[in-house]
Amino acid sequence: MSEIVPLHADKKPAPGAFVDAGTLADGATLDADVVVIGSGAGGAVTACELQRAGFSVLVLEEGGHHTRADFKMREDINYPMLYQESGARATKDLGMTILQGRAVGGSTVVNYTTSFRTPPRVYEHWKKEHAVGEISVAELSPHWDAVEERLHIEKVPYEQTNRNNRTLYDGAKALGLQVDTTSRNVKRCMQSGYCGMGCPVDAKQSMLLTYLPDAVERGARVVSRCRVDKLIVSGGSIAKAECSVIGDDGYNVTGKKLIVSARRFVLSAGAIGSPSILIRSGLGGGMVGRRTFLHPVHGVFGIYKEPVEPYYGAPQSVASHAHADRGDGVGVFYEAAPMHPMLASVATAGFGVYHRELMQKLPFMAAHVALAIDGFHESEQGGTVTVRPSGAPLVDYVTPPRVREGLREGVKWLVKINFAAGAYEIGFGEFPMLLLRSERDVAMLDRYDMTKQPLFSAHVMGGCKMGDDPKSSVVRSKDLRHHTIENLHVVDGSVFPTSLGVNPQESIYGLAHLVASRLVHDWRA
Repeated sequence: MSEIVPLHADKKPAPGAFVDAGTLADGATLDADVVVIGSGAGGAVTACELQRAGFSVLVLEEGGHHTRADFKMREDINYPMLYQESGARATKDLGMTILQGRAVGGSTVVNYTTSFRTPPRVYEHWKKEHAVGEISVAELSPHWDAVEERLHIEKVPYEQTNRNNRTLYDGAKALGLQVDTTSRNVKRCMQSGYCGMGCPVDAKQSMLLTYLPDAVERGARVVSRCRVDKLIVSGGSIAKAECSVIGDDGYNVTGKKLIVSARRFVLSAGAIGSPSILIRSGLGGGMVGRRTFLHPVHGVFGIYKEPVEPYYGAPQSVASHAHADRGDGVGVFYEAAPMHPMLASVATAGFGVYHRELMQKLPFMAAHVALAIDGFHESEQGGTVTVRPSGAPLVDYVTPPRVREGLREGVKWLVKINFAAGAYEIGFGEFPMLLLRSERDVAMLDRYDMTKQPLFSAHVMGGCKMGDDPKSSVVRSKDLRHHTIENLHVVDGSVFPTSLGVNPQESIYGLAHLVASRLVHDWRA
């Protein structure tokens, strides 16, 4: 396909808007220079930069458009509203719960604001092992600078950490482990602690408040409750997208259909959504839906004599990467996790009176997690994304034994950290739960069957691997263009060849900003 120039290059762009697909007529046809599918970290940044350059952009989002008035700080309201499958998305064997956002702004609306640049060793590994060329940390650096400025990403002072995070910090320091406060994309944060249910005061600088409004101000249209069923290929290019309108319940289709056409398509539906759309469109096969990585997580809770109140304050303001590199072993990193009542009730083991008594200790409970850095060993091929007969995605992830063993070591260190911070009792595992009351009890974890313990994940990566070898990747490195479909680009966390070892949002922001700048240059050449 030849280079494209903006449709409205010589005239003022039409006003942008946030549009609910339910307000459009059945069979309506929409068009633009570029259609971006997904409005999260990858889609929003890409859409904004393309619209800023003068291209007309249409963003399609399956979730609803919700604002701070909808963020009630209620788990029963906001989990169904803002998460895929109401927060109950899981792997095929139900062994791992996957928390993933579903709204205008994607997972940036519900994540805990933790912001890290991609560690240099990750791109070095990708270059060596996965043929990722023409992208480097040095090239990404100015783009991270740009998004950090726009999103107000700043390092948290120790004094602004809550006690849940401070126990992780203090315990790690006492043991001589590397630990530090994190950077967060917030502005005038009121420390409500409810980041995972949407920010009720608009302090979180998510895509909902930043890059999407920036794009709309310049003329972009963002269509919510619009599910892309499939992309229609004609002559080696995407001709159009066939879409269904989602009803007021946020999940079931209404029967209305939309047709969306464009000269270029950018797929940014996330590491589960993007491969699913490709498969439904007849563009599966090869590496599509393969090498899906999840940063599998185990957690422990420590009980303290003084109140911790893990449901208030910045959810993740401390992290330790002391064991991110464990040589031949799987690396792990440590963070604190918020514990609101519903989440705590699901995350803690037991039934009846036992469970009630445990929940009564919630105000005195600190919750810390170990996240495995999967994908860096040849035996760690990750999971797969396929689709059910209904077209819904299906994630299959069998946790490798070496990942389980890495998590065992991580859990042992979390126990030591909590004891060093002053916990008098630490819980881990399924019912019957292990209750450890001194550091001597750490040896109990060596005998624990780690396969009994369910996992969870909030970091979904891979499925549309980037690389310059078409046989082992889906998109090329330079501009994330599909190897065989010349007007299709994939710009989201699905392109990562492995997991990252850090929370992924800023890695996606920076990559999207870089790739968008390259697309602008190439398309307007």
